[in-house]
Amino acid sequence: TQKLLEAIINGIEDKKGEDIVTLNLKQIKNAMADYFVICQASNKIQVEAIVRSIEEKVYKKTKEDPRTVEGKQNAEWVLLDYFNVVVHVFLAEMFRFFVE
Repeated sequence: TQKLLEAIINGIEDKKGEDIVTLNLKQIKNAMADYFVICQASNKIQVEAIVRSIEEKVYKKTKEDPRTVEGKQNAEWVLLDYFNVVVHVFLAEMFRFFVE
């Protein structure tokens, strides 16, 4: 899980994702994952670039593909599910909506 988490963070940082938050959910009983990783991007092109970067870095480091990818077509809020780690890449407007 640590290698996976590092690859995800590297993928986000490589494309200048902002406000990266890693939530450790290991202590929560029946949590759907060990970690949530959340970040934001300033436009849809950057959202798409971050998602591609995450997928490439994770596959290169762990040979894993996400179990599920949701929201790629709109590129406003993309979810990548890697079983133990769930990643949310938000467009800035969507990010503000969820954190306010």
